Formats: sequence, structure tokens, C-alpha cells
Amino acid sequence: MKKQSAFTLIELLVVIAVIAVLMAILMPALNRAREQGKRAACLSNLKQMMLGWSMYAEDNDEMIVMASTNQQHETTWGGTQSKPYKCWVYYRNPDAYSIEERLEGIRAGGLFKYLKNERLFKCPTGIRGELVTYAIPDVLNGHRIPDISDRNLIVLKRTKITRPSERLIFLDEGELSPSSWTIWYSEPRWWDKPSSRHGVGTNYAFADYHVEYYKWRDPRTMDIAHMTRSEYVPQKSTLSHQPDNADLRWIQRRVFGKIGY
Repeated sequence: MKKQSAFTLIELLVVIAVIAVLMAILMPALNRAREQGKRAACLSNLKQMMLGWSMYAEDNDEMIVMASTNQQHETTWGGTQSKPYKCWVYYRNPDAYSIEERLEGIRAGGLFKYLKNERLFKCPTGIRGELVTYAIPDVLNGHRIPDISDRNLIVLKRTKITRPSERLIFLDEGELSPSSWTIWYSEPRWWDKPSSRHGVGTNYAFADYHVEYYKWRDPRTMDIAHMTRSEYVPQKSTLSHQPDNADLRWIQRRVFGKIGY
């Protein structure tokens, strides 16, 4: 009878070791490919959000949707118009509202009429329970900015935006907050923390409809980005003041159109 060949224990261990080495080599590449796919999907979401934002303005005499997510911040238009501003989405505290109630906050917002898909409001990197991860800066018809007295900086109409390729409309903030996204104008200081949703940076959408990924360059940016919302309190954190931070200046210029200090 012919004797059947089989792996010896040593040969089996060698095969397992080779597979382990190959996995160690391939996993980082697979993770990068997976992240690039999520980043691309997020950029696509932002592109469609920009189209919805623009269509809202076209339907409302160039008045832009409110950047805030808090209904208490809604005001009425000036002049002879009486139609109220509408928040782009309505914040629903995840600790107090069910998923369906929070989805209703998306559907009731000013942009859902043009998008009709709740999934567009969340980046693929969003964690379980998050429904909206994008945000609009205060300066775009949002909550009152702490250090701005010049009302000319506030944008209420799309036609007021100059150099649209340089003006930021949406950013991938991460966890939605009960207001618009805030950053200081008159000093080199963060207010709302920067996001690190995609490695060491995040995605942005601009008024000319282009979208891009910006990679943080200053380690101090990441010091805040990696903190949780409960860990980072902007009014108390000494980390928020970051002179000569190129990341901070980059985003301030794209939020306000210029540096205020």
C-alpha cells in the first residue's frame, strides 16, 4: 500500500509563519485602501450637500439656509420679507431622543427637500448612533460668533461670497453639536475642536462646489483633534490658543475670507 505524504509539524508552523508575515504586510495596505474608500464616499456626500445648499439659495432669493442646528436660533429675514430662516438640520440630543426622532430632525431641515436621503448626512466613518457628522460654520447665517462685532463678515446671501473656491461651506465635524461650527476670528485660537475623521485630517466642501481633503500639519492640531468632546472645553483649555499654527490659519482664512489678527 502506497504511503500518503503529510505536513510535518515544522512544515505546518512554517506555513503559518509565512501567512502571518503576509498578513502583517498586507493589512496596512488594506486598511489604507478601506480608509481611502470611506474618504471618497464622504467627499461624494459633501458634494451632494453643496448642491442641496445651493438649490436652497436659488429657491429663496439667494438667502442661505441657517448654519445653526438649534431652532431657538431661527430669526426672520430683514426688510419686507417675513419668511423665517430654516436650520439646515435640527439637532436632536441622542441622549434624549430616539433614532427615529433624530431622523425627523434631518427630514425637517432646510436641505432634506433637495437631498431626500438621510445617509448623505453622515460620513461612512461615523460611529454607531451618529446620524449627522457634517457642519456649517457660524459665519454662514449661523449662531453669533463670540469675537465678531463687524456684521459685514456675516454671510446671509450666497451672492455675498467672494472667491468661492476659497470659502468653506461644509466640513466633516464628526459628532453633531447643537449649533453651527465655531472658530475664533480675532486671535489664533480654536473654539470647536478640529476633526480627525480621516486619518490626520478631514474633508471640506467649498462654495464653488469643489471638495477636498486637508491633512493636518501641526502636531498641536492633532493634540486637540484626538480629544473627546468631554475632554476638550474651549473656554478652559490652554491648548486652544495656538499661535503660528498653519492649520488654524488655513481654516480661519477659508471660513472668514481673511485673517482677523
